[in-house]
Amino acid sequence: MAFAHDIRTAETGLAHRISAFFKTAAARYNAWRLEQRTFRELAALSDRELDDLGLNRSMLRSVAHDASLHH
Repeated sequence: MAFAHDIRTAETGLAHRISAFFKTAAARYNAWRLEQRTFRELAALSDRELDDLGLNRSMLRSVAHDASLHH
C-alpha cells in the first residue's frame, strides 16, 4: 500500500512576509534588468538585421518586455 504525504506549514508571520517581499522585489528587479539589456541589444541592431528578425524599431520595447516575462 502506498501513501502520499503533502505537509505544508502555514507561514504567515512577519518574517515570512518580509522575506516574500524581498524575493518579489529581487525577481522584479532582475526582470527589469533583463528587459533593459534585451532592449539595448535589439536597439544596437541595424534596420536590416531587425527586418531579418521580422521586427521594426517601434516593436523593441514590447519585444524586450515580453522576453523578460517569459524568461
